Amino acid sequence: MRKRRIQSKLSVDDERMERFLREYFLDPLTSLADHNQFKIDIYETENDWIVEAYMNDFSSSEITVKITGNRLIINAQKHSYTNPSPFPQRNRTIDFPFPIIDHCVTASFENEVLEIVISKTNAGQGKDRYITLP
Repeated sequence: MRKRRIQSKLSVDDERMERFLREYFLDPLTSLADHNQFKIDIYETENDWIVEAYMNDFSSSEITVKITGNRLIINAQKHSYTNPSPFPQRNRTIDFPFPIIDHCVTASFENEVLEIVISKTNAGQGKDRYITLP
């Protein structure tokens, strides 16, 4: 019996990811969004990509994290009991160069920092979903 080599859904072209990160942080619109919405940093470790969003003045119940295809969408809005809300919604979208829905994604919120971890090694559900904050 001949063995077939199956390419993992989790394989990501390192060169493409490096180019994405370089272009993302050199884009002047990224700096503008960091100033007008909230600041985002992206880090890489051996096993994960880590997105940190600095969410001053928000609680975890005021933040939503959604992944859809290759997009990571972070929304934040202060709670309000009036409609329309006097507080503007703040949001950021990051278009990764690979489908993050195929990766395990977790999130935590502590000391006004939202940390989203995208695993390089653990598979995700392969579908669009919201990431629950503890």
